[in-house]
Amino acid sequence: MSGLDVRVARKTLDGAAVAVFELRAIDGSELPPFSAGAHVDVYLPGGAVRQYSLCNAPWERDRYLLGVQRAAPSRGGSVALHEAVHEGAVLQIGTPRNLFALAPASHTLLLGAGIGITPLLAMAEQLHADGASFALHYSVRHAATAAFRERLATAGYADRVHVHASGDPGCARIALERVLARPDARARLCVCGPAGYIADVLAAARAQGWRDEQVCVERFSAESPAVQAGDAAFDVVVASSGLRVRVAPGRAVHEALAEAGVEVPVSCEQGVCGTCVTRVLAGVPDHRDSYLDERERASGQCMALCCSRAKTPELVLDL
Repeated sequence: MSGLDVRVARKTLDGAAVAVFELRAIDGSELPPFSAGAHVDVYLPGGAVRQYSLCNAPWERDRYLLGVQRAAPSRGGSVALHEAVHEGAVLQIGTPRNLFALAPASHTLLLGAGIGITPLLAMAEQLHADGASFALHYSVRHAATAAFRERLATAGYADRVHVHASGDPGCARIALERVLARPDARARLCVCGPAGYIADVLAAARAQGWRDEQVCVERFSAESPAVQAGDAAFDVVVASSGLRVRVAPGRAVHEALAEAGVEVPVSCEQGVCGTCVTRVLAGVPDHRDSYLDERERASGQCMALCCSRAKTPELVLDL
């Protein structure tokens, strides 16, 4: 495992259940650069790795800000950070990666719900600094307990922020048909949040005429469950050695390979980061990730080994 050691310079609670971590280099040096929409891997005690978006302005090289919502249920990452990581602690993180980058546009719509606001904060900072046309729509349950409420209210782009508090008296859910109506051909939509929210936004966007290439999505979990009823066992063959490994129902490909002595780099273990994507030389994958696009899935030439399975009895992998 390789990464960058950072110190938790500050930890605060923002909103009802979001801990904000300010990370700085131990020696006070500048941190690696990042662009709006980027995330970092955070290595947790016990070996787990979780991904968190950087939510500060990209030109701030002296710190990284992470917003971590305490999840219920949790896979362990959010609970560990909320309960066991305090100011002064040292964490190991990966260098920033960006799978959710801004692109030139006549107007950018940023739509986020819940903790999905985190990458959009950095995007809003960048768009405002660039003098670009944009609007940020933030869907929450209650405005008073929403994370980053004060930051957004006092930001230089506050007039472009629209908070939709569906649980407050006199308020309602975001009117997607109105917000997404009549898209300009050069406009761009960036959306991040829970799976149901993303599905609603994408359905409304298509109905309003947004083209797929105008839409960029950041997911925190895969669209399809990695384990499904009726899953069958299958074999994977390591092309470089001829090693054949049986993948039982309920087991991930990378886990079966690791037990046979073949280590595959993994990170999110949910099919959203792309770390474990591997070339498929023969066989048909059953894609259950949210990283590959439709063209890549249709080609059948690669798959995410942390969550996807096989439609054929055998897969030959370029390992």
